[in-house]
Amino acid sequence: MRIVLPIVLLLLALVGAVAADRPQPRADFVFINRGDVSTLDPAIISWLQDNRVMRMVGEGLTRNDIFTDNFETKPAACERWEVSEDGLDYTFFLRGDAKWSNGSPVTSQHFIFSWRRNMLPDLAGDYAKLYGFIEGGEAFMQWRAKALHAFLRTPTADFPNADRQAAASALWQQTLAKFEELVRVQAVNDTTLRVRLVRRTPYFIDLLAFPPMFPVYPPSVQAFESIDARTGMLRSGAAWTKPPIAVHNGPFTLTSWRFKRDMRFEKNPHYWNKNSIAIDTVSIPSMSDANASVLAFRTGSVDWVSDVVPSYRMQMYRDKLAFLHEHREQVENLRAQGIIDAIEIDRRLPKDPRSHIQMLPAFGTYFYNFNCRPRLPDGRDNPLANPLLRRAFAMAIDKQAIADNIRGVGEPAATTIIPAGMIPNYTSPQGLPYDPQAARELLAQAGYPQGQGLIPIEILFNKDGGHDLIAQAVAKDWERELGIRVELVQRETKVFRENLKGGNFMVSRASWFGDYNDPTTFLNLSKTG
Repeated sequence: MRIVLPIVLLLLALVGAVAADRPQPRADFVFINRGDVSTLDPAIISWLQDNRVMRMVGEGLTRNDIFTDNFETKPAACERWEVSEDGLDYTFFLRGDAKWSNGSPVTSQHFIFSWRRNMLPDLAGDYAKLYGFIEGGEAFMQWRAKALHAFLRTPTADFPNADRQAAASALWQQTLAKFEELVRVQAVNDTTLRVRLVRRTPYFIDLLAFPPMFPVYPPSVQAFESIDARTGMLRSGAAWTKPPIAVHNGPFTLTSWRFKRDMRFEKNPHYWNKNSIAIDTVSIPSMSDANASVLAFRTGSVDWVSDVVPSYRMQMYRDKLAFLHEHREQVENLRAQGIIDAIEIDRRLPKDPRSHIQMLPAFGTYFYNFNCRPRLPDGRDNPLANPLLRRAFAMAIDKQAIADNIRGVGEPAATTIIPAGMIPNYTSPQGLPYDPQAARELLAQAGYPQGQGLIPIEILFNKDGGHDLIAQAVAKDWERELGIRVELVQRETKVFRENLKGGNFMVSRASWFGDYNDPTTFLNLSKTG
């Protein structure tokens, strides 16, 4: 009997595992998300694919209407707001029918809990700085950082009864009190939230539609929080972001998240606007190979691919040019009427039966990061700390050739990080042109004529999305025009992100999509401190 029982238990476990892994029926909508999701925690969210999914399961006070030309900001979790005459005080009135996926009401206290958590330097969120717009937000973040620094440097023996855990808990209570004292956010009642800003911020309403400003459900989050006795920091586990624990306030709920396999979503039955959602299920299979993603689309396995490989884009671009040539008379008539917008022309022409790619202008820029620190991670002097060298490298890249020959969808070459013509009433500066001769002169001024004496320059990138092809093109430009040696460093996406965040690179690929309709959404990337 003792031998039989373990065998029976093992068989039951195997049967349970097989049953749990049984294929689910095809979702109503299946799409490829251009990279696996890293996190659904608004406090630390950053990447485009994470934000895309976060908008499916979460909702802020406001939302961007994707069906309007300028992504008009409209009420979401709140039904309306009021602004004081001086533009500093905002009062938000939450919807009475705004609920979490477990049926609990969304309250103003939930937003305050979430925003306070997001401000903590403990979690090191990329967007904590956004809360500096709120009066007292910057002071609170600085106070907490200094308090944690002092706590870490204090010997355990100096705490009462030498109890470091008790001292850490006491510091956390001080932090909660300091937030109440400094930060001007107030829950007037369960459905009324008042916020005071440091200065007029015309894009504040737009900013509230951004996922790092979304609320979280406090009971779920707090179940996985603890105070670290050694550092005094708040530690937050990730289990609350995953099913079956996850609680959402957006249109969908996450019902399955299988690492490197797929994510599955179902319509949130408690979402206030559920009647506007025409589908019940969504699935995101994990597919790292870009060509496989396109093949899955062409065979009908998926309904949408968020981005496609350059070779496929190039073929579709050629098909598009051929189609426009076939209808050149209609195109010229439209242009004669003053219609020059490519999207509007597409809309007025017959549907191209060969076309599966929809090319839309995006509020984003592809660029390269330079490590500007005095020393490289291995301790060597960093030549890129010299701005003359960085300018030389920037002016030696034939960006138009990359746009034409590698990307192949008609994207403009960027000379500044802010996309030209995308922000109303704002004109980007001219930026640096492609000028190899001037680049060589700058290289010589920096002390490296014809590249002599310069250590090999490493370009860090991840292969997804054709980054390897762009890196090869840039390397050839630098080697040809500047006479330097370039080494390509390819890393798996997760390792790439860690290296990028830790400054473990010389040059790295990057891209940025604007988070709100103001130049600072790009300019703050390079803000010192």
